[in-house]
Amino acid sequence: MAMATSRLVVVQQKQPSSCLLSPSSLSDFNGIRLKHPIQYKRKEWQTRGALQVQASAAKKILIMGGTRFIGIFLSRLLVKEGHQVTLFTRGKAPISQPLPGESEQDYLDFSSKISHLKGDRKDYDFVKTSLAAEGFDVVYDINGREAEEVEPILDALPKLEQYIYCSSAGVYLKSDLLPHFESDAVDPKSRHKGKLETESLLVSKGVNWTSLRPVYIYGPLNYNPVEEWFFHRLKAGRPIPIPNSGNQITQLGHVKDLATAFINVLGNDKASQQVFNISGDKYVTFDGLARACAKAGGFPEPELVHYNPKEFDFGKKKAFPFRDQHFFASIEKAKSELGWKPEYDLVEGLTDSYDLDFGRGTFRKAADFSTDDMILEKCLVPQ
Repeated sequence: MAMATSRLVVVQQKQPSSCLLSPSSLSDFNGIRLKHPIQYKRKEWQTRGALQVQASAAKKILIMGGTRFIGIFLSRLLVKEGHQVTLFTRGKAPISQPLPGESEQDYLDFSSKISHLKGDRKDYDFVKTSLAAEGFDVVYDINGREAEEVEPILDALPKLEQYIYCSSAGVYLKSDLLPHFESDAVDPKSRHKGKLETESLLVSKGVNWTSLRPVYIYGPLNYNPVEEWFFHRLKAGRPIPIPNSGNQITQLGHVKDLATAFINVLGNDKASQQVFNISGDKYVTFDGLARACAKAGGFPEPELVHYNPKEFDFGKKKAFPFRDQHFFASIEKAKSELGWKPEYDLVEGLTDSYDLDFGRGTFRKAADFSTDDMILEKCLVPQ
């Protein structure tokens, strides 16, 4: 299909020579909340906001990580499917705690079935001996960053059926031709080069591996300041500073949709030795994301302030949570080959995140408006 192979030739926006105030409208985000669960082939969907379950043969599964964000949702799906799930962590965070909106019975059922292997994944001798003693069928590596962290796991499990890796769309080489496809050139100098090297290691070892490359991930319990960054400013009633034109196009995927994709590749022959981009169905501009966050949280129309980052010295602080460029990827391969499809559109997903997290008064990082103040002082004071 032409749709699956077409690309946009992207012209990077010129930086504004001065700060600009932009009126914004929520009319671009007239999303309609679904009243009935969507049915997809081979899946049994629960009510809106619940985790989805797809039956498969029970496996003994190890999750490297699993107590911060992605693994919290993934582990629940796996347990609901009847798998024997063990989390490998350093033990700094509780192995299980109730999810926002989770019933007491669901939590008790989950917590009674999850196991824990305490250790440091960089203690390679311990990794080899402890994993060899357990003999896991499948490994989900959620927090692996370097190839040297993965090799001891493979050495310890010679009969491993599948190694499922959480990579990143950040491995792609910056390009004017978008969206990024799985076959695109990668950047060996990117800050995600360790993930690239891990993918290469998996190929060289000849194991049955699958790698997922998310773009920006959002959702309840997100420890990265993605939607939370906008929610803090909206709650405080502050203008939202956005670099350059605000028309930079990006892409977000809900954590529950990512967890479902991880389930879909388990034991799936079509996923063997394959890479899949995973994210939301649609792309969004920076300005559009600010408006979507306002709509999700029930806030008034936000005031957007555009600025030229080159006119400021923010030191080591990050003034905006996204890379200042067009950055989005095609998810057609995952949809066509895995039968996977995102459940959440952007406003629905942001609403889910707000209602189950920030809207309840919980967040990972306290608001810091110091860089905002630098921008607004220059932009809002008459020159």
